Amino acid sequence: METRVTIRIAFKLFASLSDYLPEGHRGNRLELDVGEGTTVADMIHRYRVPERSAHLVLINGHFVPPAERAKRRLQDGDELAIWPPIAGG
Repeated sequence: METRVTIRIAFKLFASLSDYLPEGHRGNRLELDVGEGTTVADMIHRYRVPERSAHLVLINGHFVPPAERAKRRLQDGDELAIWPPIAGG
């Protein structure tokens, strides 16, 4: 029997992206157990965040460029934060 290893991460969606968190959830942060090997792109797809809306993606405060999101695996204790494009004047 194969044992699936899980890790614990924090997942944060900011501004309008918080609408993609589960209905009834308060705030913009989830503490989650995910499978070892889960990537940034996996999380974006799992929560149906449009890729064009995942403008600024940080792991523990470090920018993850779009080209690295499919291969950047999350580690136990990571905080994944995603911001949409921000318009301002």
